[in-house]
Amino acid sequence: MKKLKNKNIILVVLTLILSCSDDFIDVSPQAENSEEFFNSEADYQSALIAAYDPLQSTYINVMLGEIASDNTLAGGESATDVPGIQEIDDMLHTPINQQLRDIWGWMYGGVNRANFIMEFKDKTEFSGKNGVLAQATFLRAYYYFELVKWFGDVPMQVDKRIQFGDQFNIDRTPKAEVYAQIEQDLIFAADNLPYVQNENGRITKGAAQALLGKAYLFQDKFAEAANVLEDLINNGPHDLLTDYSTMFENDNENNIESVFEIQYSDLEGAGFGCLQCSEGNVAVGFNGIRNYSGPTFDSGFSFNVPVQEVVDAFEDGDIRLDTAILDIDAWASDTGASFSTGYEHTGYFNRKYIARKGDLNTGDANLTNPNNYRAIRFADVLLMAAEALNRGGISDDRARTYLNRVRTRAMLLEVSTSGSNLTNDIYNERRVELVGEGHRFFDLVRTGRAANEIDGFVSGKHEVFPIPLIEIQLAGNRWDNNPGYQN
Repeated sequence: MKKLKNKNIILVVLTLILSCSDDFIDVSPQAENSEEFFNSEADYQSALIAAYDPLQSTYINVMLGEIASDNTLAGGESATDVPGIQEIDDMLHTPINQQLRDIWGWMYGGVNRANFIMEFKDKTEFSGKNGVLAQATFLRAYYYFELVKWFGDVPMQVDKRIQFGDQFNIDRTPKAEVYAQIEQDLIFAADNLPYVQNENGRITKGAAQALLGKAYLFQDKFAEAANVLEDLINNGPHDLLTDYSTMFENDNENNIESVFEIQYSDLEGAGFGCLQCSEGNVAVGFNGIRNYSGPTFDSGFSFNVPVQEVVDAFEDGDIRLDTAILDIDAWASDTGASFSTGYEHTGYFNRKYIARKGDLNTGDANLTNPNNYRAIRFADVLLMAAEALNRGGISDDRARTYLNRVRTRAMLLEVSTSGSNLTNDIYNERRVELVGEGHRFFDLVRTGRAANEIDGFVSGKHEVFPIPLIEIQLAGNRWDNNPGYQN
């Protein structure tokens, strides 16, 4: 079986599938007949690996999920360095924003690849086929979940590719219906996948359960979320990693805490002309220390810099702080390292996802860092379960148990609160446990706290982002944009 990291092989084998297109509409060459594909298990496996491939482009979703929140500032070289990122940081984004168009186009590219498999799901039978289809439905759910998080109501097609001309007939689907499809896909995936796969990065039953629990939580379906998340906690193979300081190191990828991890590689170089083509974690280079020279780390572009407020959110004695956030002045004083300051320099960097020394430095080195993204960690599962149990009025006792498992690992005292005080404790714990991992903005939005925490946030507008104007135009101007954003 081809390795998930070996993206370049798949792009050669499956040129009929989307390759480096950033448009919502995927135009397949007329000379190619996709109906002649899917004649063997190998065909399905190749198409499946191609459907995994767009996961690597979610680096931008992760980075902007922090920058849009109160955890970090855009940073970069200057106030005009990547204007789209600066606009999102300042809550000044409009329908003309390249980074939002990237999210839209790249996630729909993933949807189309998964739908390509499902369109021909009945063509050829082979042993283990349900496992292949289950991975495809998880991937479709993951991409749609990203789309509904960012844009609200979105066009949805199921078990059929969106091809040229279809954009004139597909309306925006209410987000409740999109979530219903996500739930259906993830239930199927969970029912047809094992807890342990024989290849790192493959979707597991636990990944499907965790994402399903998260989708329920985003809809305030607390009982449903608690049920599936507690089933994973009680029956799955995952646990908290004992040594938190090793969590994000390249030699400890796919560890026991990683419920779903996106695989990256430094084997093939990349360039700015096609960022989504990179096999490396592009966000790591963007997050890196500008003009750095010293031990342990490599240079980067100084985006996504943590603010003092999030540093101060850590309690005294919390061992996670030094793993999560790098105090560059203290580090330089201790090691003799040198660096230069970029725009909005705070003195802090996202230590979880900045470049480490020791990779191949394949060019462009800032775009090909091999650091995997821990998309769903068991600590997140515990805290989601705690929130569902508490906010759903189901059991504060079990909620405290899960919360305190996370706190004990951080060398903090257990909490004994209940009710709304426990809710706030869970919120605070999510912030410090998951800082730098792209969850904060959406946590604030889904819990109704964003307007009080994010400068410039306008209620009734900024809960979602604008649909890119070019996509509305490609659809014949049939879609209205989200409230507050002018076409």
